[in-house]
Amino acid sequence: MGLLSLGTPLHWNDAQKYADHIRSHGIDQFLSIYRARKDQQKDNLLWGDEIEYVVVNVDKEKQKTKLSLRVFDILPGLQQPELDYNAGKSKQEPEALWRPEYGRYMLESTPGVPYGATFKDLVQVENNMKRRRQLAKSVMHPGDIPVTLVNYPRLGCPNELLPDHEPNGQACQSMFVPDEIINPHARFPTLTANIRRRRGAKVEINMPIYHDKNTPKPFVDPTIPWDRELFDHDKEAKEGAAKPDHIYMDAMAFGMGCCCLQITFQACNIDEARRLYDQLAPVAPIMLALTAATPIFRGYLADVDSRWNVIAASVDDRTKEERGLEPLKNNRRVINKSRYDSIDAYISTDDTYKDKYNDLDLLYDEDIYKKLMDNGVDDLLAKHLAHLFIRDPLVIFEELLNLDDEQSSDHFENIQSTNWQTVRFKPPPPHSNIGWRVEFRSMEVQLTDFENAAFSVFIVLLTRAILSFGLNFYIPITKVDENMRTAHRRGAVTKDKFYFRKNVFESNNNKNEEDNDAFELMTMNEIVNGQNEEDGFPGFIPLIHSYLNSTNIDIETRCKLTKYLDLISKRASGELMTGATYLRQLVKRHPDYQHDSVVSPSITYDIVRTADDIAQGHIRVPELLGDFDP
Repeated sequence: MGLLSLGTPLHWNDAQKYADHIRSHGIDQFLSIYRARKDQQKDNLLWGDEIEYVVVNVDKEKQKTKLSLRVFDILPGLQQPELDYNAGKSKQEPEALWRPEYGRYMLESTPGVPYGATFKDLVQVENNMKRRRQLAKSVMHPGDIPVTLVNYPRLGCPNELLPDHEPNGQACQSMFVPDEIINPHARFPTLTANIRRRRGAKVEINMPIYHDKNTPKPFVDPTIPWDRELFDHDKEAKEGAAKPDHIYMDAMAFGMGCCCLQITFQACNIDEARRLYDQLAPVAPIMLALTAATPIFRGYLADVDSRWNVIAASVDDRTKEERGLEPLKNNRRVINKSRYDSIDAYISTDDTYKDKYNDLDLLYDEDIYKKLMDNGVDDLLAKHLAHLFIRDPLVIFEELLNLDDEQSSDHFENIQSTNWQTVRFKPPPPHSNIGWRVEFRSMEVQLTDFENAAFSVFIVLLTRAILSFGLNFYIPITKVDENMRTAHRRGAVTKDKFYFRKNVFESNNNKNEEDNDAFELMTMNEIVNGQNEEDGFPGFIPLIHSYLNSTNIDIETRCKLTKYLDLISKRASGELMTGATYLRQLVKRHPDYQHDSVVSPSITYDIVRTADDIAQGHIRVPELLGDFDP
């Protein structure tokens, strides 16, 4: 998360009056950047990872954990080396950069300076991640620890916060979580409230319950006060928002309170950025499944393995009309997805792109599209931006309404940054030395720095293979959407198949076009490790090894990188568990588990302790990590 604006945020009733103003000036700001930077060239790849931590208080004497809401106490100290360096008070580059996130219990870290394109940079990633964890831990309150769990298993259950607060605040109006859980910066409670106000109701999040042998059928959540007299906004659960056989959640915190692993690349130029954006889009659902690590929500085992649909629902500001539940009257269009979802269109003008790959009926603002086209932006990029700009700005600061569009990109970023998609195309900030970037956003954070480094390095090497060999991963966007749905399922890595392209080398033109564009359902093992048949998909790992073979890499570095690739290869083959499968097994084997889908406080205590012990290397878990030493 970037630096946060200061000012007076407008209530939705006032903010919506300025939506067109923000959209119009946002496009003017993009055009200013586009005119100035469309021909910009950067010599080398720069990239960085982003890891988010959940901060948990562990009381070993009482064998109890609580979610710590004290991150803002320690954040200034963590940020001081960066502030000193930027102010010229220190010549020492910071080891890490630290930012707050949506939850007051969340901490975000990135490397102090971006990594470069060398193999030397790649083998430094794991040590940097370990150092960041040490730095975070060194400034924590007594008993607080940073863990790389995607979410706190009992978020939304009673007596799980430190300090404790009652739910039913004004921003989220949740039955389960208080407003005090939200980042105190004005942007976040306003974002939470304005999503609810625009939608016309609280967000509805329903994840299917995992039915164990003692789980009631149908499962009707006993923690929802069905019979008690409730606030009007709490009656939504009774009136159908809470579905039978599902875990019901009613606040943005359940989604945006999840942690992930993201990678941002700076490309050499705008064309390379657009190509990477397109080629990584079909990879995103594959990596969501491979990194799946979220089988528990609000104290229950779920019948899903990842966070994605929870976040999508947690920020879904679409009205009933926009969701197609009522005839259009006050809104302009039916919108088929939340603001947080997979991409809807490819954007590259590379020769490998074909119109048939964009097979979704793309919704876009026709006036904005025309404005972009009239100012020299090509069709694909104009439609991409005009599609993002069908959304309303959710947080508008009164003091920032009128800006110099040649100097600022705040209005553009207002909408760009609240389209949370699997891949994000990022223009340079105005008057900076930063280039065109692509953010890869689908991966779930892993328990250990070894795993997080492995997945980060893997994605970087895959992008190098894509660019070096001119690989073509295009499949129809509708199939990418199907893959996202598949990736969310329990055990998707070993139980399901995903659509992927067979021929990824464009030089293979001895077939007709239809055969050349062929895609099929493949196992995860086939996608990652390759198909056996002669004309089958070669697999991500073999492609990366081919790339490494084409470079001047020393044996020691090659061995270090290979151990990361081997972890991912074994996850894909099923030889090693995903994080979600491991955590689910931890619950099911726990002596306190009653086989009723309930993840109790004592089980949560052991999950957190185990997660920390694994990350510190105090215990070995061969089913998760094999013989790799984290």
